[in-house]
Order: sequence, then C-alpha cells, then structure tokens
Amino acid sequence: MDELERIQQQVMNPGAALADAPAKPRLSPGMITLLIGIASVVLVVGIAFVRSQQTQPSDGRAPDFSVTTFDGETVTLSELRGRIVVINFWASWCGPCRAEAPALEAVWRNYADDGVVVLGVAYADDADDSRAFIAEYGLTYPNASDIGTTISKDLYHIQGVPETFIIDQNGDVAQFIYAGVTEQQLTTVIESLLNGGGLS
Repeated sequence: MDELERIQQQVMNPGAALADAPAKPRLSPGMITLLIGIASVVLVVGIAFVRSQQTQPSDGRAPDFSVTTFDGETVTLSELRGRIVVINFWASWCGPCRAEAPALEAVWRNYADDGVVVLGVAYADDADDSRAFIAEYGLTYPNASDIGTTISKDLYHIQGVPETFIIDQNGDVAQFIYAGVTEQQLTTVIESLLNGGGLS
C-alpha cells in the first residue's frame, strides 16, 4: 500500500487507524506506588530545606504563643505587652543550659519588680527531667514545656539550645542570643530597654 492509499484509508476509516496505532504503555500498580513514594520523599526533603532556610527572628514583632507552665499557669506572650520578656529555650540534657540557669534566675529576681518576665521554654525534653532541672537550680521564674516543638521550631526556628530572645515593651524582638547567656549580658539589654534607650 502506497502512502496515498494509506492516507485515503485513514480519512475514510479513522477508527481503523487508531486500532493499528501501538497501544500506550500503562503503569503497573508497583510503578505507581514507586512514583508516589518518590514524590513523597521529594516533598519531605523540600519542606526540610525550606525550614532550614528559616532563621530565628532577630527583630520585628515576636511570634505570639501561649504555654501552660509546669505550675499550671497559662502564659500568652501578647498579654505581656508593656513588659520586657526574656524567652529562654533550654533542655535538661543541655550543658550550656545548666551553666546559664543561675544567671536567668538572678535576672528574674533582680528585675521582677520592674515588670521584667523571664520565661523558660523546655525544648524536646522529658517533663520529669525538666521538673528535676527546675528543682536542682531552684528556678522560680515560669517554665513550660514546648509540646511538639511548635513554638521552638515552627515559630522561633531555633537551631538548638540554649537560645534566648529578649522582647521589648512593644512586643518586638530587641535581642536574639544564640548561645548561653550571662547575667551581665542580660542586664545590659534590660537596663537599656527600661531606660527607653535603643540597642546599639
């Protein structure tokens, strides 16, 4: 059959041409499962990559959250507007957290009457271990567990512990400290904020 006859047949009987066409390959159930698995892995890796690119807030409005302390008190950051808030992310298994605990307690005792709030947020820590840590260091400032790490990871994007955020009276992040803190370091920032000065 020459080319002209073949074209005439296709025009006269298009169904026959389709029947002669090679069948499109179909995906087997195993292949579909494999493709879904690959897509899922790509999605998970993509989400992890996006999260890794997010950094801790170092200025602007502090992300709001509510926690229930180990004493059963509910603390909501936005309700503390007008006060300086020191948010410290810590864990009982963290060596530098142990080193800085006395400094945080000293700042709390020295500045509580000035309206300064120190709030500890336990990161990825067993509740009993957290309570033992609080008792060991005689911490009297409020501490709460970050259940599911929703505050530390999703809002503040911490990379580890300890990390501390000092929130000013307007609810903005005045200082982010990526390491253990000292009493002098905290005092310097708090004094500047209490005196209405900016941070240099």
